[in-house]
Formats: sequence, structure tokens, C-alpha cells
Amino acid sequence: MGSVWHTCILIKMVNWPKKKSTFCKRCEKHQPHAITWQKKAGKARTFAQGKRRYDRKQSGYGGQTKPVFRKKVKTTKKVVLKLKCSECQLAHQISLRRCKHFELGGAKKDE
Repeated sequence: MGSVWHTCILIKMVNWPKKKSTFCKRCEKHQPHAITWQKKAGKARTFAQGKRRYDRKQSGYGGQTKPVFRKKVKTTKKVVLKLKCSECQLAHQISLRRCKHFELGGAKKDE
């Protein structure tokens, strides 16, 4: 049997530019885009159906009702970049592969 590791590529260091020319759907052509990186997740909605159901189940006596996840095995997170068009300000997101270290607009490595 073959190894599974050939499909799971883990890149150690990724350096990405702060500006990139890429396709904008609203302008319907390539435009320069400003790139930002959001490390933290967004604020959770308190009135989402799952949150309402969880809060209802947790209320009253009986302690913790749902399992608390404790078996974390991933050592990295997928990097999600937000690209904003400099002309029309339309933003879209792209996800990159998993990496240990991510740098935005760092110095280029000379080969």
C-alpha cells in the first residue's frame, strides 16, 4: 500500500504580496487588488439556529449536555486571504494550503 503523505503537502513558510492583479467579477477584467489576512474568526451570531438550540438545551439543571471537543490534532490552519478591488471595492476571499508560518508582504527570497 502507498503512503498517504504524498497527497498531504505541508508548506513551512509562505510569503504573499500585499497587492496583486487578479480578476474582478464586477469590473469583468483584471484589476489590482489589496490583500489582507484575517487571523481571528468573526464574531459568532447569537441568534443562529444552532446557537439558539444549544442555549435552550443548556438552560436549567443537568450540566453540560453536548460533548466538548478535546481531541485536537491539527497543528496548522488554512490561511484565508481577503482580496479587495482597488477600483470598485468589491471583496472576495481565497483560501490557501495549510502552512506553519504565513507572511504578508515580506521581503522576497533571492535564489
